[in-house]
Amino acid sequence: MIIQNEFMKYKEATARIKINKLLEAAGWRFFDDDKSLANIQLEPGITITTHVLDGLGENFEKTSKGFIDFLLLNEKGFPLIVLEAKAEDRNPLIGKEQARIYAHSQNCRFIILSNGNLHYFWDLKRGNPYVITSLPTPESVIGYQKSIPDPKRLVTEIVDSDYIVRTQRPGYAEEAAWKNDGERESFIDGNNLRFLRPYQKTAISALQDAVKSDKDKFLFEMATGTGKTLTSAAIIKLFLRTENARRVLFLVDRLELEDQAHRDINKVLFNDYTTVIYKEQRDEWRRASVVVSTVQSLLFNNKYQQLFSPTDFDLVISDEAHRSIGGNARAVFEYFIGYKLGLTATPRDYLKKYDDSTEKKDPRELERRMLLDTYRTFGCDDGQPTFRYSLLDGVKDGFLINPTVVDARSEVTAQLLSDGGFTVEFKDDNGEDQKEAYKQRAFEKRFFSEATNQIFCKVFLERAYRDPISGEIGKSIVFAVSQHHASKLTQILNKMADKMFPGKYHSDFAVQVTSHVTDAKRFTTNFKNNNLLGTANFLSTYRTSKARICVTVGMMTTGYDCPDLLNIGLFRPVFSPTDFIQIKGRGTRKHNFLEQLFDDDLKESINQPCKTAFKLFDFFANCEYFEEGFNYDEVLKLPRVKDPDSEDAEEGNGGASVKGKPVTYEHLGSDIIHTIEEEVIGHDGMKIDRMFFEKFEDTIRKNANIASAVESGEWDKVIDYVNHEIFDKPDQYYSLDKLRKAASVDRRLGLREILEKIFGLIPRFKTKDELLEEEFSKFVADYKPEEIESLPAIKNYFKAYASSDQVRHIIESKQYTDLSTNAILTTRDFKAVPEKYRTLVPNYIKDYVSLNQFAA
Repeated sequence: MIIQNEFMKYKEATARIKINKLLEAAGWRFFDDDKSLANIQLEPGITITTHVLDGLGENFEKTSKGFIDFLLLNEKGFPLIVLEAKAEDRNPLIGKEQARIYAHSQNCRFIILSNGNLHYFWDLKRGNPYVITSLPTPESVIGYQKSIPDPKRLVTEIVDSDYIVRTQRPGYAEEAAWKNDGERESFIDGNNLRFLRPYQKTAISALQDAVKSDKDKFLFEMATGTGKTLTSAAIIKLFLRTENARRVLFLVDRLELEDQAHRDINKVLFNDYTTVIYKEQRDEWRRASVVVSTVQSLLFNNKYQQLFSPTDFDLVISDEAHRSIGGNARAVFEYFIGYKLGLTATPRDYLKKYDDSTEKKDPRELERRMLLDTYRTFGCDDGQPTFRYSLLDGVKDGFLINPTVVDARSEVTAQLLSDGGFTVEFKDDNGEDQKEAYKQRAFEKRFFSEATNQIFCKVFLERAYRDPISGEIGKSIVFAVSQHHASKLTQILNKMADKMFPGKYHSDFAVQVTSHVTDAKRFTTNFKNNNLLGTANFLSTYRTSKARICVTVGMMTTGYDCPDLLNIGLFRPVFSPTDFIQIKGRGTRKHNFLEQLFDDDLKESINQPCKTAFKLFDFFANCEYFEEGFNYDEVLKLPRVKDPDSEDAEEGNGGASVKGKPVTYEHLGSDIIHTIEEEVIGHDGMKIDRMFFEKFEDTIRKNANIASAVESGEWDKVIDYVNHEIFDKPDQYYSLDKLRKAASVDRRLGLREILEKIFGLIPRFKTKDELLEEEFSKFVADYKPEEIESLPAIKNYFKAYASSDQVRHIIESKQYTDLSTNAILTTRDFKAVPEKYRTLVPNYIKDYVSLNQFAA
């Protein structure tokens, strides 16, 4: 509830109107501050008296004391937040001390400082004002008020190696099996007790030291397989136990990691704290201590601003930080106040040999910029994370293993990798001799070679590590270029397995695991749990998956834990350093294969049951591409393959030409206009359009396949299904263009946005200006402009550049004189923009804003 002082009339009208709208949008209700206020009954038995302070001058802007601009009340009518408003051209922070006096006089813990465009939330018990992009809801602040942070308690909390175990099994130390040295190991394994390793304790200690130094952002750089999630669980417990957080948000960047993070955190903390996946508990998440979500589901259509208030989470953890907060996704992360922890397996100096002169189109440069953004976001501008534990550290300490790299190149791939590429000679339609060169990136997208794929598979199967217990091919993941490529490789591998292991497999040796495959997500889980398409195929007492190879494109790269993996195949070029590190990291975990064997006599005969290495098959010199001078353990020369003929090497001519004259009808008579009318169609569109859209809605809602996939968040599958099974069918000829027209929105809608509206995941389609406002809020939250008086001009420039092709062309071509006749951005508008923002805004928009959504 809000009391607004009458002296707000002295403020800039635009700032006041904006703040009013923002407060109303956040769920606050208004009461005018007049003489009758003293007797207004807000709740039965509760009376509010006037909040006007004593000793006021007539000009409240120039006096040391004054009227409170907005006083926000709690559900019982008591003062909760003081909102100090300033004119649009003034920095909200100039009212900081004035607001502090007001807050103390009203016994308020919270302050909001705003000029209508830039807002700060200030918890007087926590530290400095924090930029927020939307105002908090009453419920969120009331809940936030229940937690009083005590950083000293967080810093002094002792975190021993059994910190997590004391939550899993509080009385473990008194149990007989623990006290018995001979039974202790089986007791730990049988109860899945998770003790912290020394470096994990060091990581937590580093965070405590950072808090002691008044820092609230932390970055852990930890190699894949070093237990980032367990370390996170310990930190979650640390914050919740010391009451420095009442609720934690754990962000991941992939759907499959959402389930995995929920499962892993819940497994160790469930005795004390509740962990939920947001999409599964949309109405009950406030009851949980830990909320897990993909950043994409919150970012789409900026839903995080509708679903959450800035004060809903006191600690936000970003797994694979430079992915889950990369680009525009950082806005989700920055939206919430409080502590922030980022986790990444990608070292910043991984790209140290590439400098700023690298072309922006180079993926290495893009990754470098993403990493720099990540370090900047977490306050690590010097490039030093809060804690670092590398793959080499893990290998040296005996927790991880390095790969055995198999660098295998055929003559075809060697030429594809060469400077000149693989040159194909052919004759064009006119009989002229032509040449075309294909390079590394063209493989399987524009350049097809069945023989090359056959050789890849043959070498992989012949040289793959075998399972130390059963002797079959060790569990493997093969990474393909595309869904189609994955399908072809799966077929080849299954045919070869039939010959290598007669009668053992029935097209279930290799399995395609890609987003278009039904139950692909379940396949990844079953493969990890050793029951994909069966188990114990070679040895009845040994639990290992019957399917030995998962062929994927990108599903099993980040965060997929499968310790008994022995082989990884890169059957594609990789251009993202992050992807390369993540793919390689799938195999670095150690494993004892005896854990899967249920034959004590056989156990004694196994000489080397522990995983000490894994093979990384590199058919496209990826290791060389990223790590020049890497010490390869094996270098193979593959058998010679035949040169593909020109027809196989070419993509085709793009479609057959039309021969002969098409059949047409030509009307030679005259005609005249009989009647003519004009009608302006409003935002609701024409009835036929609305009916068309409504009919499409019914079709989609009734489709069980679509409804099920939407419920599970499998959007790739949903969109693919709609495109192939719903669109362009004879019944209605639905298409995305027709639906956009029927929706009658002033911008371009995406298919996912349309589907989310149909299933009630968003209340309505936002207008172009609403989206522009949200994008600008993200920009402000990220760069925090100090030129407050120029903020309206910067916003106008931002909106014009993002929404107008013409303005973008003028700015990029530097034809600034054309602005004199431009209706969207005039010369005067452009001159009002501070010089550094004339470049900064376009660069930001190019990197982080999707312009397609603003097209008509």
